[in-house]
Amino acid sequence: MDTQMKKESNNRVILALLLVAMLALVAVLAAFWFINVNEQQFPDFGQRRTPSGFIPGDLEYFYAAFTIISTLNIALLILLLSVFLDIYRKTKSPFTVGLIIFATAFLVKDLTSSPLVISLSGFRAYGLGPFEFLPGLFEFFALTALLYLSIKY
Repeated sequence: MDTQMKKESNNRVILALLLVAMLALVAVLAAFWFINVNEQQFPDFGQRRTPSGFIPGDLEYFYAAFTIISTLNIALLILLLSVFLDIYRKTKSPFTVGLIIFATAFLVKDLTSSPLVISLSGFRAYGLGPFEFLPGLFEFFALTALLYLSIKY
């Protein structure tokens, strides 16, 4: 019985890692698509005046990084939400309801701040720098740890 539980746990970890790898690929492709679409819509994307000290073209790199990180965070939150819903279905624990609310709130936050959603809404970014995507990067590491622990146990 114990061996079967370990196999199931290992299978879930492998499945989650495969899903995250596939979603990472989708995030990279989405970033490249986003950059190409913005160059067509806004040909002067890198031509506006920037404050001194900035390297021309850095905005595109920061925006691409923010797009990738944001997409990965959305994917991780969807995975976490599905894991939490599965745990709740099995245990009916009130603590799991709190985790579901937590994951849903972060999912809505990341969806509304995603550069892809912002771009599709007709707005464009201005003044992005490395400090724009760093919170998303820290969130990514925290969500990855939470997903790993949720699947492992």
